[in-house]
Amino acid sequence: MSKEYILAIDNGTQSVRALLFDLRGHIVAKSQVHLEAYFSEQPGWAEHDAEGYWQALCTACQRLWAQSDIPKSAIAGVAVTTQRGTVINLDKQGRPLRPAIVWLDQRRTDQVPPINALWRAAFKLARVSDTIRFFSGEAEANWIKAHQPEIWARTDKYLLLSGYLNYRLCGDFIDSIGSQVGYIPFDYKGLKWAGSFDWKWQGLPVERHMLPELAAPGSIIGEITPAAAAATGIPAGTPLVAAAADKACEVIGAGCIAPHVGCLSYGTTATINTTSKKYVEVTPFIPPYPAAVPGAYSTEVQIFRGYWMVNWFKEQFGHLEKSVASQQGVAPEELFDELVNSVPPGSMGLMLQPYWTPGIKVPGPEAKGAVIGFGDVHTRAHFYRAILEGLAYALREGKERIEQRSGVPITELRVSGGGSQSDAAMQLTADIFGLPTARPHLYETSGLGAAIDAAVGLKLHADFGSAIAAMTRVGRVFEPQPHHRKIYDDLYRRVYRQMYARLQPLYKEIQKITGYPRMH
Repeated sequence: MSKEYILAIDNGTQSVRALLFDLRGHIVAKSQVHLEAYFSEQPGWAEHDAEGYWQALCTACQRLWAQSDIPKSAIAGVAVTTQRGTVINLDKQGRPLRPAIVWLDQRRTDQVPPINALWRAAFKLARVSDTIRFFSGEAEANWIKAHQPEIWARTDKYLLLSGYLNYRLCGDFIDSIGSQVGYIPFDYKGLKWAGSFDWKWQGLPVERHMLPELAAPGSIIGEITPAAAAATGIPAGTPLVAAAADKACEVIGAGCIAPHVGCLSYGTTATINTTSKKYVEVTPFIPPYPAAVPGAYSTEVQIFRGYWMVNWFKEQFGHLEKSVASQQGVAPEELFDELVNSVPPGSMGLMLQPYWTPGIKVPGPEAKGAVIGFGDVHTRAHFYRAILEGLAYALREGKERIEQRSGVPITELRVSGGGSQSDAAMQLTADIFGLPTARPHLYETSGLGAAIDAAVGLKLHADFGSAIAAMTRVGRVFEPQPHHRKIYDDLYRRVYRQMYARLQPLYKEIQKITGYPRMH
């Protein structure tokens, strides 16, 4: 059998998946190892055993071979995509010095390196001093240096999760440009490590030798070592190809490479992205992220606690569905569509602002979640539908900001991530945005995006355009329903758009009184 299959490894927040794709974008084999998303020794902390990520990857691969008839010799290459912003400290022997700090972690520090007076004056002039202070306080490297100085002193390499897994697979410290999302000294406009005079080298304790080499998405960055082959079952010598972070991979896996196509991700974090060759800051001084195609950017707006809220609802209020689902042998989320469909569009006036975790600038760090419009008619079902509607309202607001900054109208939507499996969520998204909303032909779009990067890097498809055309397709399309669209448009414009501005002063008072979210 010729080498016509690609192994994509997708290390998300809640599971690691090993996915075998053919060159038409079909999954021919899959295995999944569930993860505890994080452990927390203190409120707001989120950590994960770094070695545990590697062991889960090995287990996922070994299970894949056990259940697939496709010989390993048919695998042309491997690509890794991971959650963003999770960091790992390694010693000189390449061993983790402490648990990984997961992107969900909320710790901050006020003990940050000083930035010289020239930069401070420039930030003050540009009115971004608060944003820079936020960056420095949020940076995990600054917290470790301040609170675990002995760990920082022994840190030889400071890697994102993607860089760590690539190192374990190929033995070299190398990572994709498309994976560089986090509090690191990266030049987002130039798509490279920051220049030597960039303020980030002053604002972070990271030194250049601690960071991996960078390669463009679709570059061959190494090959599977004998040690990695023994642990994973992937044949030694198999090429390892640079992919990108999971959200960037989702975008191309959903077929979104033109700026007029909006890619919604209904994952743990909910996002709206477009792919652009132009550098566009949707929020001033907040850069776009690297795309999964070389030389391009993902213009992105995030809702930090996105479809995480579905899991939150399940744990707090979904005991009945969990019990029934257990008896029927289905996932509880499948039963939640019945809750949504039992409630009219607009949830009888219940409006939810999904800021369960604050933002950076929009919304600001003081933001909190809000629900208004409660009445005696409201039930769990109304509340659940209001969660889905609130997320879609927040992402529609993001769409309008992207359009305003880029000058390109978004005329169609693709939705990926776990939430895209809900017909009810897809329909209300089409109604709230007033646009045709398509589900890609498969659910594993981040893994497919990594496979597309590998297919191009291995010359199995000529270029990204032809690879995306061959490996992605639109599945079911949901058209907006005119009556529902009118209700949602009125609620969005006349109520939702007003909520944050009116509640923001109260959020600030809550913050002052309770100290939560912590001020910076």
